[in-house]
Parts: sequence; C-alpha cells; structure tokens
Amino acid sequence: MQTQHIIIKPVISEKSLRDAALGKYTFLVEKKANKTEIKRAIEEVFAVKITKIATNITKGTTTKNTKVGRKIKEFSDKKAIVTLAKGQSIDIFDEHLGLDKKEEKKKEKKEKKEVKEKESK
Repeated sequence: MQTQHIIIKPVISEKSLRDAALGKYTFLVEKKANKTEIKRAIEEVFAVKITKIATNITKGTTTKNTKVGRKIKEFSDKKAIVTLAKGQSIDIFDEHLGLDKKEEKKKEKKEKKEVKEKESK
C-alpha cells in the first residue's frame, strides 16, 4: 500500500489535543493498513521516530431514514494513536495547541486587568 494512501487525516479533538501535549498523536488511517505500514508512513511523511502504535477500529452504525424507509449504514473507521520519541512533535497538532495557549494568555491578561481595576477603585 502506498504511503500517501495510508494516512487519511489527523484527528483534531479535545482528547487528541490533550494527548498531543503528552506526545501521543491520533490519525485516521486506511482500514486495511497494519501497524508496520502505518509506522512507516507516518515516519516518512512527518520525519519523526515512533516508539509505540495503538490501533482502534470503531464500529459503523446503521440509521433508518424515515422518509424513504431504508437503512443507511455509516462506515467504520480505523484510528492509529502514535507515541513519538521524547523531544519530537508533529507541527499540525502543535499549531492547534498553540492557539489554545494564546487564548489562555489572553484570558489571563483580561483577569489581571480586572484585578488592577478593582484594586484602583
């Protein structure tokens, strides 16, 4: 399987960003790919060293369309949670983590201003 077809997209959620701060990154991958193919693909694309991989296949659900009366199946996905060697990171996740840190700094500045205003009154 070719490298560019194995990794579908990174998973950006609250949990994955929290794990990214600890060095664990989550990707949506091709369902037929095994751990060695996933490891090789991520190491090639992002130029990082992987120490551990955990995969997870989520079960697809079926829902009933009430207008037509037929069942619609949502397909299952495969996620790969990758642990990197110490000191390494992936830029895609770091950008999202950086936005969260900027927002926290803005909140802290606002709180400091409010405290100063209260003290001056």
